[in-house]
Amino acid sequence: MTTTLVTGATGNTGRHVVAELVRRGERVRALTRDPAAAAGKFPAGVEVVAGTHTAPAALGADVLDGVDRLHITVTSGLAEVGPELVRRAVDAGVRRITVLWGGEAGPVEKAVADSGVEWTRLEPQEFMSNTLTWIDSIRDEGVVREPYDMPSAIVHEADIAAVAATALLDEGHAGHVYNLTGPEALSLRERLAILARGVGRDIAFAPITHRQAVDRLMAAGVSRTDADYVIGWYATPPAVATTVDDTVERVTGRPARTFAEWVTEHAPLFRDGKVA
Repeated sequence: MTTTLVTGATGNTGRHVVAELVRRGERVRALTRDPAAAAGKFPAGVEVVAGTHTAPAALGADVLDGVDRLHITVTSGLAEVGPELVRRAVDAGVRRITVLWGGEAGPVEKAVADSGVEWTRLEPQEFMSNTLTWIDSIRDEGVVREPYDMPSAIVHEADIAAVAATALLDEGHAGHVYNLTGPEALSLRERLAILARGVGRDIAFAPITHRQAVDRLMAAGVSRTDADYVIGWYATPPAVATTVDDTVERVTGRPARTFAEWVTEHAPLFRDGKVA
């Protein structure tokens, strides 16, 4: 049996990648900074190892030993060290890689494409899980404060994971770059209306300025460069972000999940902070 290493395994997408691989009978090794804190978060049988892909030089020999498939989530801080992670993985015998991009084809994505092994790049435009940033303001005030009300074909993180698992386990996906969206493009107000119905309370949209949005991200620890990029993306989203793409259905064989489905799964978080 093959073994797949999943980086960012406790993240919003990573945990779904782990679950989908296990569902398909794959042996999974989950990389996390704090294995103790991850206890109980994964399906039975998942091997949890300590470390972070943003410090590949510090990874123990047990992390890549016997791994032939690798899922990389490009996160902040990975650009400079990511190519080293790819080199170490290939040297250790990894022969197939999926990379969840960081919003552009940067150094990590290029290193994967140049690695000499089979690879697939996943390019979701906007995650439904971004909605989680509204939990506190909705629960406490029934308000969402954002600068723009632009349409976005947001994609469910579990669908990203399903495409990743398919590319890792099945043939025919090597060298493909997959743009991933949900089944509909929704404006922010439309998303709030769906969320309000699911949560069972009114939710108001309170517009803020572009600068206020940038400052809010910076106050949360995001660099000025990254904050300007993120809010600039929302100001003028690319056409691929507002156009529905059927890649999820073509790759997985089933329709992409709707935002209403996502809301049903997560509504308790917006009421009392807990998932039933």
